[in-house]
Amino acid sequence: MGLILSENNLDGTILECIGNLSSSLSVVDLGNNNFHGQIPENFAKGCLLKSLRINNNELEGSLPQSLGNCKDLKLLNVGNNNLNDTFPNWLRNLDQLQVLILRSNKFYGQVDSFDVTVSLNLLHVIDLSHNNFSGYLPAHFFEHLDAIREGYGKKVEPKYMVDAIGGITMNYALGLSFTTKGLETKFQSLLSIWTMIDLSSNQFSGEIPKMLGELHLLIDLNLSHNCLIGPIPSSLGDLSELESLDLSSNKLEGKIPTELKNLGFLEILNLSQNHLKGPIPQGKQFDTFTNDSYLGNLDLCGLPLSKSCDTDEETPAKFDRDGDELNWKISILMGYGSGLVLGMSMAYIVFTTGKPWWLIRIIERVQQRFAESKKKRKGKPKNCNKEYILQEWLIYSKEFVNNKGR
Repeated sequence: MGLILSENNLDGTILECIGNLSSSLSVVDLGNNNFHGQIPENFAKGCLLKSLRINNNELEGSLPQSLGNCKDLKLLNVGNNNLNDTFPNWLRNLDQLQVLILRSNKFYGQVDSFDVTVSLNLLHVIDLSHNNFSGYLPAHFFEHLDAIREGYGKKVEPKYMVDAIGGITMNYALGLSFTTKGLETKFQSLLSIWTMIDLSSNQFSGEIPKMLGELHLLIDLNLSHNCLIGPIPSSLGDLSELESLDLSSNKLEGKIPTELKNLGFLEILNLSQNHLKGPIPQGKQFDTFTNDSYLGNLDLCGLPLSKSCDTDEETPAKFDRDGDELNWKISILMGYGSGLVLGMSMAYIVFTTGKPWWLIRIIERVQQRFAESKKKRKGKPKNCNKEYILQEWLIYSKEFVNNKGR
C-alpha cells in the first residue's frame, strides 16, 4: 500500500497515525506541500516503508530515530525543509538504503564520526548539500559505499528503482531533483547504477581524502563551496566513470593533477575560486573546458587562459611516457657513455704501458696547452670545459700510446 499526497498545497502538521501505519504502508509521499511542525516519532518496529518522501515542506525539528526501524527503506528524501539536527547515525541500520537526500536544511555537526556497523552496499545517491555540516570529509563513510566503490552496479543489470506492490508498479524515484552538471535537473526516473555525491555548500574542512579515487563508479562529485584545503588528489584521476567534477569555491592549492586527463567521460569541470597554480593540463577532455572552469585562480596559466606559462612552469612535474621520460633516459645514457669511453681509454693505456708515469706526462701536456692558449687569447679559453678536457685527454693519450709503441 502507498500514501501519495504530493503537490497538493496541503498544510497543517503531519498526523501521528502516519507512524502507526508504517507497518502496513510501503510508500509515503507527502512532498511539495506546506506541512509544518515536526515529523512523527512513532515509526513502528515492524515498519515496512520502502520510500519516505516529505521534501519541500516547512518541517522543523529532528529526524526521528524510530525511522531506523524501517529496515527495508530504500529512499529517504527530507530535502528543502527546516530540519535542525546532527547527521542521523541510525542510518547504519539501513542496509537497503539506496538514495539519501538531506539537502537544504539546517543539519549541522560532523559526519566523519559516523559509525558504520554494516556495509551500505546499495547506497549510490547522497545529497547533503546546503546544510551546516562541518569537520573533515567522512572518509570512513565513503569506504562503505560498496555500490560505488566495488562495482556492485556492474554485477547486476541496470534497472529503474521500481517495485511491484499488490500488482501495481511503484516508482520510488519519480520526479527527484538534483543539482548535476551545474544545473538543477528533475529525473522522471532513476537508474540503480546512477551515482552521485553532493556535499556542496557546507562547512567541511581539511583535505580531500585520497580514497575518493576508489569510488570507481561515481558519476557526479560536488564538493564546492566548502573550506577544503590542500592539493587536489591525483587519485581522482581513477574515477573512470566521472562526468561532472565541481571543486569550486574552496581553498585548494597546488597544481591541477595531470591524472585528471584520464577522465574520458568528464563533461563538466569547475575548479574556480581556489588558489591553484601552474600550467593547466592540455589534451583530451581539458581541450573542451572554457575559462569559467578556472576563474579566480590567479596563478594558473596556459590554455584556455590568456596567461601563458614560463618555460619552467611548462615542464610537468611528472614525466610524460612518450616524451620527457625518453629525453631523461637519453641524457643519462650519454653521461654513462662518456664515462665509459674515458674509463676504457685509461684502462687501455694502463695495460699497454704498465707504468703510472704516463698520467703525469699527459696532465703536464694538457696544462701546457691551456697555458699557451690563454696567452694567445689573453683570457680564459672559450673551450675550457668538460668536453674540451675530455677531448684533449683522449688526443694526448692516443699520441702517448703511439709514441710509446715506436
